[in-house]
Amino acid sequence: MIKPLADRVLIKMKEGEETTKSGIILASGAKEKPQIAEVIEVGPGAKKDGKIEEMQVKKGDNVIVSKYSGTEVKYEGTEYIIVRQDDILAVVD
Repeated sequence: MIKPLADRVLIKMKEGEETTKSGIILASGAKEKPQIAEVIEVGPGAKKDGKIEEMQVKKGDNVIVSKYSGTEVKYEGTEYIIVRQDDILAVVD
C-alpha cells in the first residue's frame, strides 16, 4: 500500500455523473472532471517548529480538491492522486 509522507494525502477521485438531472446522457468528452475524492491514506503531518502539525482529514473522508493539483500515480491497476493537505478545500459530509 502507498503511505504518504509529511502533510500529503492519498486520494481516489469519485466517478463523474454520466447523466444530467433531467436524464440527458453526456458523452465522455462533455463530462466535467469530478473534484470530489475519497481519502485513502493520510500522512503523519508536516513538521513545523519541531512539532508535527495534526492532519485535518482522515481515512474515509470525502473531500473537495483543487483542480489540477497533486501527482497522479497508478498502483496495482488503480489510479490515485497524492496531494498536499493545503490542496484540499473542504470535507463533504
